[in-house]
Amino acid sequence: MARKTKRRVKKGKMILLISEVVVLVLAVVLLIMVIKKTSNREPQVLHSDIPIESIEVSEETKERFESNEELKEYKTYALFGVDSRNKDLSRSTRTDVIMIVAVNTNTGEAKIASVYRDTYLNIGNDTYNKCNAAYAKGGPEQAINMLNMNMDLYIQDYVTVGFEGVMKTIDAIGGVQIDVQKAEIGHLNNYQASMYATEDNPNKLDTNYIPVTEPGLQTLNGRQALAYCRIRYTAGDDFRRTERQREVLQQILIKAKTMSPAEIEKITNDVFPNIATSLELSEILELLGGINKYTITETTGFPFSDHIATGKIGAKGSCVVPVSLQDNVVQLQNFLYPGVNYELSPDVINYSDKIRSDTSSYIGK
Repeated sequence: MARKTKRRVKKGKMILLISEVVVLVLAVVLLIMVIKKTSNREPQVLHSDIPIESIEVSEETKERFESNEELKEYKTYALFGVDSRNKDLSRSTRTDVIMIVAVNTNTGEAKIASVYRDTYLNIGNDTYNKCNAAYAKGGPEQAINMLNMNMDLYIQDYVTVGFEGVMKTIDAIGGVQIDVQKAEIGHLNNYQASMYATEDNPNKLDTNYIPVTEPGLQTLNGRQALAYCRIRYTAGDDFRRTERQREVLQQILIKAKTMSPAEIEKITNDVFPNIATSLELSEILELLGGINKYTITETTGFPFSDHIATGKIGAKGSCVVPVSLQDNVVQLQNFLYPGVNYELSPDVINYSDKIRSDTSSYIGK
């Protein structure tokens, strides 16, 4: 591997946004509105107590991002959504959601790439597994390093949200309108029930558990909507799940546009204890001070549909395989940073060769 440098951190196609994390971005915007409209106090809970002591990146990549004038126009972030029921957002939980967000600070254009959680990659420590294992092994530090290493990125900041953050947001806005299909009801209720269960009472449902009993357009509460977002066992599998997540997101945005300052403040009070981020409030204010100019221009999934395969990779189980990693990374760089010259690093070429060696006998490519 190339020599690493450590620095202290300042703290099909068109796969659409994944709600667990995008809800967080919405919550940040709402927070800004609260600060501007209603309150002089700074919610200290926003900043994470989770320590990220350093970020590792190859010398070649660091030099590229720090010397290229075009790349200096971009800020790149990692967004994580974790299966956490106890507000532990540090590690020991796999990331259901992994997103890369590149924002052009001059134009306000944002590009978002969702990394499939089962993608077979170097997980940040020269072992290879499903990429969502990185967060479980080493928290946001290792998850960021995993993204930087495999994709020639220089991500330094992150945001993480757990189950509670999503559910509280939806409950605070009064639920979301979703057209539930008959085939989804059983899975929705099963996921709901699993989230109500506790270690002490694994088979006991809370009295607040409200099953969905009929198909059709209806208002789902926070737990029901989160369960709906998690369904992946009907036709379409994981791809259809992302569509459900988009549906929930769209309904959240519709509700948010009609809220009063008092309602917005309630959301921030409920949601932010369930969020971890390396960003200081001042940094978020700087980023979002001109929020009206920011637009999400494109979203996609990684690996890309023309360089992807799926299969059971030995003991690692069913994985999404980037075929080849280096072709995917070139496409990702062109997507996130259009018009910026890019040359593959030796590290990514090595990772690509290793992935091909590990997986070719299973997927036939």
